[in-house]
Amino acid sequence: MNAPDDSHAASPPNPAVVEVLTFGCRLNAVESEAIRRAASAAGHDDLIVFNTCAVTAEAVRQAKQTIRRLRRERPDAKIVVTGCAAQIEPATFANMPEVTQVVGNAEKASPATWSGLASSLADGERSRVGDIMRARVNAPFFFGTGSVDAIEGQTRAFVEVQTGCDHRCTFCIIPYGRGPSRSAAPEEVIGQIHRLLHNGYREIVLTGVDITSWGHDLPGEPKLGRLVKRILQEAPELERLRLSSIDCIEADDDLLDAIGAEKRFMPHLHLSLQAGDDMILKRMKRRHSRDEAIRFCADIRSLRPEMVFGADIIAGFPTETDEMFERSLDLVEECELTHLHVFPFSPRAGTPAARMPQVPRPIAKERAARLRARGEAALAAHLSGQVGKILRVLTERGGLARAEDFTPLRLSRETPHGQMLDVTVTGHDGRELSGSVTS
Repeated sequence: MNAPDDSHAASPPNPAVVEVLTFGCRLNAVESEAIRRAASAAGHDDLIVFNTCAVTAEAVRQAKQTIRRLRRERPDAKIVVTGCAAQIEPATFANMPEVTQVVGNAEKASPATWSGLASSLADGERSRVGDIMRARVNAPFFFGTGSVDAIEGQTRAFVEVQTGCDHRCTFCIIPYGRGPSRSAAPEEVIGQIHRLLHNGYREIVLTGVDITSWGHDLPGEPKLGRLVKRILQEAPELERLRLSSIDCIEADDDLLDAIGAEKRFMPHLHLSLQAGDDMILKRMKRRHSRDEAIRFCADIRSLRPEMVFGADIIAGFPTETDEMFERSLDLVEECELTHLHVFPFSPRAGTPAARMPQVPRPIAKERAARLRARGEAALAAHLSGQVGKILRVLTERGGLARAEDFTPLRLSRETPHGQMLDVTVTGHDGRELSGSVTS
């Protein structure tokens, strides 16, 4: 599962244009841009599209709260709700008087949905949500003439190579919002990357729901590593390539070879680890063990000593004891994790984990706080180790830049975004580096 983005919504809508508010993951951000372009091309105005997330109950609550607020502020706007929450709970949103129409995840991926929106609204159609489990289209989102060749406000480009998930982790509702795993053909991916590079992007991030399952539904069942190698071979002008999030147990030999041999593959991997105790991993229905996660990180570092790892970890999963939680804490050091996404367990109705014996919420939140503190200490140690080094960075807006290992760096002076610079690291504040451009 792709990691959620920390920012859950776009800036306030502007009347007389198409506005898409994105909740959740980077995958949603890519799809939101395609929706905005398709709806704008269809001539819509004063339209607000909510591209929702269903990872947690809180994400759904935030979307509903924002819908109500914007309806009060924009009484005449058309409000369309789509995304994972809309797919999983269509009646919840269709029954909201503030909502004009609900659109499913498969339907939102079709340009015809947005070109035909005015007609369906005129007919009073409240819900256009089909059975996502029947989705079988390989190209997941707007490839070809409708593809995204730029992402507004972004200095790196995200390319959706896969969507859906065939696994059933006991805590996760997302497969029911995204459907079965479907892969984009390599030719479509590479064509999209060429268009993005032509438009000035220097860094590409491959993204999806379960990205390491890419290729299983394509002829010959290629693996993700083959796609990575082909991209690097057929796009020699690409300066930086990243992956959004991976399952360590599914990393194939070609991917490992690319990590070790291709310097344009950036030395940062975000791992979907979720826990550090084998019993909890089993109850989550994860496919890796604690030892496999530790061994994977060690093997990768033998190939790329500069590799930095991020990880998703859940605190307070049902039945988790203090001793089990300590193993998750220890995993930060044993895997040498640097960038943590920590979540106190939140039960999602309809998942097996919601029916398991629950850890009291205050304990789950306290464990999450301890895990975040451990992660903050690990990040601070990593940042301290960078002081005095010269790093190659890609500049972003607002005086920020990203090092090759994805560490944020605050520049000493404003610099145009999208530039590759050598920067001398002068310090850090515990969250990001600071530095000056090398003359």
